[in-house]
Amino acid sequence: MILDTNALSAWADGDPAIEPLLRTASRLVIPVVVLGEFEFGIRQSRHASRYAEWLAVNLDTVEVARIDRAIAAVYGAVRLELKQAGTPIPINDTWIAAVARHERLPIISRDGHFDAVRGVERVSW
Repeated sequence: MILDTNALSAWADGDPAIEPLLRTASRLVIPVVVLGEFEFGIRQSRHASRYAEWLAVNLDTVEVARIDRAIAAVYGAVRLELKQAGTPIPINDTWIAAVARHERLPIISRDGHFDAVRGVERVSW
């Protein structure tokens, strides 16, 4: 499963409702864009040291999806589809959706706008 930033934050906060999804996933993948958003959040948090430590411990337990040529091509297609449908979503979320479509994995997210992306399944908790 692809973790959106709100899912990664829920995991870091120990939200028990997300635990079953994380435990049963055959793969946990964090797009580098999500990692960047989380790092940005850490720098603004009054609990920055706790979150930075949590990330250092848990980052090795997941795959980090980097942006490469194949994902960039999917991003271009997804962004155009959304534009033509009149349903654009935030740019970082378009990248996350591109990773999900490329990897053929659902996104764990509470953001309903992922539902507008053809070929991407969203799972909420």
